[in-house]
Amino acid sequence: MGILQLSMFSLLADKMRWHQARQGVLAENVANAETPGFQARELKPFDLEVQKSRASLTPLTTAATEPGHFSVYNASSAGYPTTTDFGYEITPEGNGVTLEEQMTKVAENQLDYQTVTALYTRSVGIIKTALGRA
Repeated sequence: MGILQLSMFSLLADKMRWHQARQGVLAENVANAETPGFQARELKPFDLEVQKSRASLTPLTTAATEPGHFSVYNASSAGYPTTTDFGYEITPEGNGVTLEEQMTKVAENQLDYQTVTALYTRSVGIIKTALGRA
């Protein structure tokens, strides 16, 4: 049995993937802060019960939208649906992106990702110690 087959490690890996997908959505929001009419998007919250029932994640692939263009990242293809986030205010550009709010979310996402990563790493260390491989 591989370590990723243990439910705790599988859920931690899912949570890290969710944070990676959220980082991509937040980066798109920041990149489009000056785009008129753009509405900020946000991932639906990570639901532990839904993730426990999922057998596997959809693999990430690139998709050509036009012959000269390609999509490097798409959070929806990672298996995490997005929602429109209307933010706290409408900016002068006429869009729903507030940079301060988005950067706060980016910092929060980074801290949460680091927490999950540390928990994963320490859990692996505990198992190695228990097996006498530390």
